[in-house]
Amino acid sequence: MRRSAVIVGVVCAALIAFGFAAGRQSRSTQSLRSGGGLHVSGGTIVEGNGAAFVMRGVSHSYAWHKDQQQSFADIKRLGANTVRVVLTADVGADEVSDVISTCKQHRLICVLEHHGTTGYGDDAASVTLDAAADYWAGLRQVLAGQEDYVVINVGNEPYGNTGTAGWTGATTAAVAKLRRAGLKHLIMVDGPNWGQDWSGIMRDNAPSVFGSDPLRNTVFSVHMYGVYGTAAKVTDYYDAFRNAGLPLVVGEFGWKHSDGAVDADTIMNEAQARGIGYLGWSWSGNSGGVEYLDMAAGFDAGQLTEWGRRIFDGANGIRATAKEATVYGSGAAAAR
Repeated sequence: MRRSAVIVGVVCAALIAFGFAAGRQSRSTQSLRSGGGLHVSGGTIVEGNGAAFVMRGVSHSYAWHKDQQQSFADIKRLGANTVRVVLTADVGADEVSDVISTCKQHRLICVLEHHGTTGYGDDAASVTLDAAADYWAGLRQVLAGQEDYVVINVGNEPYGNTGTAGWTGATTAAVAKLRRAGLKHLIMVDGPNWGQDWSGIMRDNAPSVFGSDPLRNTVFSVHMYGVYGTAAKVTDYYDAFRNAGLPLVVGEFGWKHSDGAVDADTIMNEAQARGIGYLGWSWSGNSGGVEYLDMAAGFDAGQLTEWGRRIFDGANGIRATAKEATVYGSGAAAAR
């Protein structure tokens, strides 16, 4: 046989083998994700039935304001389809179960986040992503079966500006631990640099983190504050994930911040144009000099602040752009 023919034969055999391997991988991933639920498909978030889902909502600091139960209803009434719920290590399984039930009662997708990792390396009180992963694994009994309604945000802003080279390995290991625990949910991972990823570590290593998830069911969350003070900064970051074919959410942002101006208009306008989810910080209860990030004064939905009016009722705001998850298409679905 001529050498060229041999090469052609080898290439064909390799392509066939690759096709079978890809098929096995696809079937394996599909099997692991059996039961549907929120998941990544083609670089975007979809529901179990394949309908696109774009997060539009805000964070609620539940762990520090457990008496503000009406916040869920108020956030929904103002148009949100998602609420990001602050949890800490002392919030146990029964409370988490109640939070999930409350989200479902008000037809909200529930992004649960572990806040104890905030600023690891810069804040001595913060914990590792590995510790956060242990927390989620310990909740598997109340999380199991909630894949249609719950997103697990492994750790809030899991690195400050120190030791950020460890972000990739720590994030990969945390996702792996959740999968070994049997959690099939859509997992959200925050960037380093207090969530703003100004160093580009999450941006550059997102493909390897995504590829390491056996379910390929990880979404990346950037927090946009003073680093994103110009339209170019915002769109360049959005472009990087679009070009990589990877899912991105703006997991936090404000309208202004102590570290500089924030181009909230571009964040929201371009997110809407591109089908990117956004979750503003935060409903109410801020302190320590950042009270201007409250959307509702004193948790009163009738007293929206300038920031609250902007994110709920401004151009490309929540009320105008949010679409309720299709899983809530009937009362029976909401009651499950």
